[in-house]
Amino acid sequence: MIDHHDITRDEFMLHGPLSHHGYDWWWHSFTAQDAETGEDKPFFVEFFTCNPALAEDVPVLGQLPANQSSGKRPSYLMVKAGCWGDDHSQLHRFFAWKDVNIHGAAPYRIEAADCLASEDILRGSICISPEETAEHPEWMCDAGNLSWDLTVDKQIAFNVGYGASRPLRDAEAFAMYWHAEGMKTLYSGTVLWNGKKYNVVPEKSFGYADKNWGRDFTSPWVWLASSCLRSKKTGKMLENSVFDIGGGRPKIYFVPLDRRLLGAFCYEGKEYDFNFSHLWLNVKTKFSFEEREEEVIWHVCQENLHALMKTEIHCLKKDMLLVNYEAPDGSKKHNRLWNGGNGWGTVLLYDKENGQPVLIDEIEATHVGCEYGEYDQ
Repeated sequence: MIDHHDITRDEFMLHGPLSHHGYDWWWHSFTAQDAETGEDKPFFVEFFTCNPALAEDVPVLGQLPANQSSGKRPSYLMVKAGCWGDDHSQLHRFFAWKDVNIHGAAPYRIEAADCLASEDILRGSICISPEETAEHPEWMCDAGNLSWDLTVDKQIAFNVGYGASRPLRDAEAFAMYWHAEGMKTLYSGTVLWNGKKYNVVPEKSFGYADKNWGRDFTSPWVWLASSCLRSKKTGKMLENSVFDIGGGRPKIYFVPLDRRLLGAFCYEGKEYDFNFSHLWLNVKTKFSFEEREEEVIWHVCQENLHALMKTEIHCLKKDMLLVNYEAPDGSKKHNRLWNGGNGWGTVLLYDKENGQPVLIDEIEATHVGCEYGEYDQ
């Protein structure tokens, strides 16, 4: 069952070895509307934690030259927020662990100053001047002034099953874990971006919420998700549908597997499961990423014994970020990690009858969250 809510997977995971060499983050993305013009604007907010056992009185930043030369690894809470579009920006606000209050057990709650993330509340602010950005390249961010005050309603989950279960979490079998408690999420509230107000309305927020944790990232890194879907068969919006694709090249016990993705499509209540760890489904996946002069394109083909899904998503480079993260060991291997929130494209969904694909629907997807990157060689 894909849509199986489990907020224990949203718990704070940095215990034992991961407290010394691990990250854990909660990601939120959504669309808002300009309060004056009604124009759509996609935003994101993320609470990223790293190496709490290495805490000092100030945030320890891994890209600071003095820390790199001494081998000191990062340790902090980073509140990351920003937007996509012509004025795309990523803002980072760092907190020392002594200034963070965290309730790690379900339902989780993490708070520092005016920044708060929980299962149903998301609020905070970041204000960074151009001068600060120039003076602090180790912050890995842009300049801007963003604040948000939102409620969160996670409607449909993508539970990847045994791969992120407690036994495999406790064994730290995978380098990177994933759980999407809200692959379809309704957000409501307000956002202020550089003095302009945006309203967030549930039925127009097309929201998403997930989390990742582990000791390292994946390369390649793939993510595609949208709940703004229109059926070409009927011409109507699919009000109870969402798809989510993620992964790249997972590592189990430090051994990299072949290029593999986890995928799910909830189509008006019917579940289509393309999770490679569900061996009984015999899932097969092919994917590629194409970078053109003005846009980037994802091609994904996933099939199991019962169904087939072909996905093609586009996003304009001018609307996207090259999003920045450092790993728990202080390295920064992803330096061209494309990240967008207003992708568009098509999903072809098939059932199989006697082993042959039969088209169920051709679906137009917009407001697509999208990501792709590979480690520097």
